[in-house]
Amino acid sequence: MQNPSIIIGSQFNGPKNSSNGGYACGRVAEFIDGTARVRLRIPPPLDVRFQVRETLDGVIVVDGDQVVAEAWPTEFDVDVPAPPTAQEAELASKDYIGFKSHRFVSCFVCGVDRKPGDGMRIYAGPVPGRNVVACTWTPDRGLSADGDNVDTVYLWGALDCAGGFSFPHPESGTILLGELSVKVLEPVPVGARYVVIGWELEHEGRRHRTGTALFSESGTCHGVGLGVWFEVPDLETS
Repeated sequence: MQNPSIIIGSQFNGPKNSSNGGYACGRVAEFIDGTARVRLRIPPPLDVRFQVRETLDGVIVVDGDQVVAEAWPTEFDVDVPAPPTAQEAELASKDYIGFKSHRFVSCFVCGVDRKPGDGMRIYAGPVPGRNVVACTWTPDRGLSADGDNVDTVYLWGALDCAGGFSFPHPESGTILLGELSVKVLEPVPVGARYVVIGWELEHEGRRHRTGTALFSESGTCHGVGLGVWFEVPDLETS
């Protein structure tokens, strides 16, 4: 039987010429049962057919001889901060640093040039007095194959970029997602308003570990993510 394959379309970019990290991780995680951990070995190029191969532990995704990503089943626990209210998250979003300076303005998840219905528009800004960034997010039906609940691949996106805005960015260069683990706890119906938060767990050299979480307005946690980010030289932006 031929190995399965995936293609990440250009709509789902992060940097101009490669995929948004969370979306790419979500596509790879589709081949793992339950909670998954995905490591990106390179920024996944767009509109390229990748082959997916089983391993003893999970899967690898390859482009010819180049390993693009690898994934395994995982379990994790993390202390999730209490979410701000939706009103507090709305106010925090107004101070989203990406409104002032954004290296990837067309990012599918957090790009400020995306229009409603074209991108996820998750703009997490600092919550006053707390080491947390937050925003509200109302997913539309375009993110749902069944018209009811957000597809899991987009939840990976929702649990991506907020972590990357939970710590100061380098003065030169940029940051890229290297690894993401996601635990989906509850379905996420479209059309409702949610609160997305991100926070830094630790920082060593050019490596940052972050947490993210998605809450309903009532405070129910629908999903949690753990990310690893790296400071890297500048890529072509937009």
